[in-house]
Amino acid sequence: MDPETQAAGRLDAVEHAQAGAQLEISHMMVARVWAKHGLEPHRFDRHLATNDPDFEKKAADIIGLYLNPPAHAAVFCVDEKTAIQALDRKDPVLPLSPGRAERHGFAYFRHGTLSLFAAFNTRTGKVLGKTAARHTSAEFVTFLADIVVNQPRGMEMHVIADNLSAHETAQVTEFLERHPSVHLHFTPTYSSWLNQVERWFGKIERDVIARGQVSARESL
Repeated sequence: MDPETQAAGRLDAVEHAQAGAQLEISHMMVARVWAKHGLEPHRFDRHLATNDPDFEKKAADIIGLYLNPPAHAAVFCVDEKTAIQALDRKDPVLPLSPGRAERHGFAYFRHGTLSLFAAFNTRTGKVLGKTAARHTSAEFVTFLADIVVNQPRGMEMHVIADNLSAHETAQVTEFLERHPSVHLHFTPTYSSWLNQVERWFGKIERDVIARGQVSARESL
């Protein structure tokens, strides 16, 4: 739905409420009717449908790794959180108080960005992380090598990742040829929500990054 149509829908809701007032229908009656029928004209959600013709096959492969992982193998969910900003707020954060939410100032200083690579072990729940100035294929391969080094020699590893172009280069192919025990599994297009490490990224975004105050990129 385009913005004009959404705006028209909200205006209709207001006009209906005003019409209710003219008919001596209280705003609470209007609210009850909306609640009964699940109408929330003040809210909207976003969605993005996958166009991957192999969605079911890829999704089943990944879900199978979660529900029935191979014996004597490790399953890692890997991704990058790119362009994390080192922001130093000009004004102090005002803490939560009765009847008032925590408040952040709008103005801040920028001190550069970093990318965070993370590998979530689905069996142990532990996360291996590494920061990098960029998120190219070279950094991705280096991170895969770090994962291999941290596992017992020869252990089979299944790595779940999205289909970012940096994950499907000649460098990645060469790495996989040198490490035949490592197997990549790609999520379908526009379906990174199947990658469990995204939940971990969401948590650190809410709990750390969004509330952070960083005076230098190195502090990230």
